[in-house]
Amino acid sequence: MNSPVIVIGIGEMGSVFARGLLRTGHPVYPVNRNTDLAASAQLLPTPELVVVAVAEKDLHTVLERIPAAWQSRLALLQNELLPGDWQQYGFTNPTVISVWFEKKKGQDVKVLIPSPVFGPGSELLESSLASLDIPARVLDSEAALLFELVVKNVYIVTTNCAGLVTGGTVSELWENHRDLAEAVAGEVIQIQESLTGRTFAADKLIAAMLQAFDGDPDHNCMGRSAPARLARALQQADAAGLAIPRLREIAAQQG
Repeated sequence: MNSPVIVIGIGEMGSVFARGLLRTGHPVYPVNRNTDLAASAQLLPTPELVVVAVAEKDLHTVLERIPAAWQSRLALLQNELLPGDWQQYGFTNPTVISVWFEKKKGQDVKVLIPSPVFGPGSELLESSLASLDIPARVLDSEAALLFELVVKNVYIVTTNCAGLVTGGTVSELWENHRDLAEAVAGEVIQIQESLTGRTFAADKLIAAMLQAFDGDPDHNCMGRSAPARLARALQQADAAGLAIPRLREIAAQQG
């Protein structure tokens, strides 16, 4: 029998990973985010992987409580994820996947583009998702992972924040409001560079973002989290001393 996998958070996304892991023959042990993790780790101290599938707002509350026995077995999948999110807890080599598929209540999985993944559990996650016809691709370096995480962040924050002004879909944003999209993306890239301490080729990030646009042209720009993402971007910019005039203008327009 294959080694068990812990899945913390059995919401829409966690259920997808759990189903794929079960299909590849791994027993899955679901854990609620309010469960006593230390007690769970005593019962299952050496799982194959510990998939943290809670919402991004709950991530740090969970990471603070990860038992020592599980710390080398983590897999993370949240939006707006960067290395600092796990490094602050001393976690050095988690498996990280940049998820490019959606799962909403009452709907099947919708894939935009293949999801890049890196870390010790990469092949397990890739094969598990493949069992559900969800494509993933294993990356070959931490640098490649960082680029992919930043691409996802640029996509999410740009479309959400610009969408507060334009509404509509990502294809409409790019076709009808390109100046706004490029300005916002440029400021989001500045914020990402300040958070990571790295510089990125903006044209490569924009090109990768447009590949995701092409993967689902009718994807809505603005979800429920858009105001919170804008507020978070402003906080990050303030901490870094960044001007970001276009994002501040959007915030002013929102009241």
